[in-house]
Amino acid sequence: MECEELAVEKNYQSFLYPDRESEVREKEGRRVRIERDVVEELGLSSLLPMKDSSLSSFFTSDSGVIAYRQAMFRDLLRLPELSLTLRDVLPLLFDITELRRLEADYDPTGESYLYSITEVELYVSCVARLYEGIAPLSDRLESAAFRSFAEVITTLASSDYYKKLNDDLSALSSRIREVRSITVGVNLDATMRPVEAGVLSVNAEPFKSGRMLDKILRLSFRNDAMTTIAPLTPFDKKQNENRRDALLSAFHGALDDVFRSSVRGWRAIVGEYVLESTDFLLRILPEIEFITRGAALCHRLAERGYPTVFPTVRPTEEKAFAVRGLYNPDVALRIDERVVDNDLMLDDDARIYILTGPNRGGKSVITCAMGQAQAMFQLGLPVAAEEAVISPVSAIFTHFPTGAEDTLDKGRLGEECARLREIFDSADADALILLDESLSSTGAYEASFIAAEILAAFAALGVRALFSTHLHELSEHVEEINRRSREAGGVAVDTLVAGIEEGRRSFRIERKKPDGRSYARDIAEKYGLSFENLRHS
Repeated sequence: MECEELAVEKNYQSFLYPDRESEVREKEGRRVRIERDVVEELGLSSLLPMKDSSLSSFFTSDSGVIAYRQAMFRDLLRLPELSLTLRDVLPLLFDITELRRLEADYDPTGESYLYSITEVELYVSCVARLYEGIAPLSDRLESAAFRSFAEVITTLASSDYYKKLNDDLSALSSRIREVRSITVGVNLDATMRPVEAGVLSVNAEPFKSGRMLDKILRLSFRNDAMTTIAPLTPFDKKQNENRRDALLSAFHGALDDVFRSSVRGWRAIVGEYVLESTDFLLRILPEIEFITRGAALCHRLAERGYPTVFPTVRPTEEKAFAVRGLYNPDVALRIDERVVDNDLMLDDDARIYILTGPNRGGKSVITCAMGQAQAMFQLGLPVAAEEAVISPVSAIFTHFPTGAEDTLDKGRLGEECARLREIFDSADADALILLDESLSSTGAYEASFIAAEILAAFAALGVRALFSTHLHELSEHVEEINRRSREAGGVAVDTLVAGIEEGRRSFRIERKKPDGRSYARDIAEKYGLSFENLRHS
């Protein structure tokens, strides 16, 4: 074996991390806390569906890692051929993974030559497709991730060892593919039960379904060895799973026996090399799936006429979040109407916002959009906006209403308070907290008091937060909240309003104090409960 090619495979390769140290530091040290339930609540699971891995494992708070990924995604979006190539390779890599699972289930000794041949064949197909799709683009690649990957694939596909492996595999595979049927001899005991079985021959043509009567009428037994005397039956018809697995194991064993001498030497030569190569590709399989899904999301948004942008990365301690033209990509892809975008800026005058407005005025949508933008930024993806300047956060926490709980009054307040306390205890000054209609299970007076206490504590801690609420009275507590936060060296709180223009929801978010009366009037008129509506109905 040529050690040079094998050494290339052992080099570190990743689309998501510039070096092994940064990956280890992220995964074993300061891992970003964005749990699966937060990913679900933000709608990211539907935007970026993953087969065998979780988005939670891909978040980073390292500014250098984010910049590395942004450069990689720029290549991916600028050169559609890259996305197409990786998309084509994904099913091949999934097949290798499934093949290894089957081999572990049905051949725990790892001695099946047929599994070995199939895995090598899949590996060769992967390398060939990657080389075919990426090598012609080498001069146009700008990211370190794709330049490094292209170099590895080119080295592999151009090596003499790979070419010989491909030639040997083609010759061996063609021999195996010539096998269309197996003739099996079975010995029976006195009760006609099978006691022994063996392979009589491996045939280059399939058996044909027939009947004994047809053979008698044609009088051609001698020259009709491939026609059965009874109709052929589908392999898995009326067989339980155990019986089917036993037969499969027997047939594979028979083929292994027949081809053992041909394959044994060949497998010994390629085994270590192929394992190294497939492990290299399988290790980055989750990354390939993730970046392919990410590129597909950006293309879908572009096809609908929505912009995406790579945010300017600012240090964590700046607590920056300044986004122009922010929209919710999940909503944008679900509805036919054009989604209203908004500008949202956290600055020294406000790192925490209280967002009020009419029901169905867009409060929940923009709250979710903020979380989506922060999360996509920390995946290295472009965000759903026109312009963006963002700092990484250490965690994202959500407190969103779910299902039937929205209507429960008894017991839910205690659960909400316990969850809010849990969030506070888990958060640090670099966290982002998103609250949507929290404390809606109690009266306005109690809810406003508790919410003011919570916001004062969050502000004193120094987090970034957006609190979407129906509690218009909460704005009256802002001055007191800010006084308490200043004394603790915390951040400022301000108010946002989901507006109404000419009596209709505009879904525009403005930085101003709320007018609760106008929203109450809007609700009364919507349901025909204004004095005028009731008097003239």
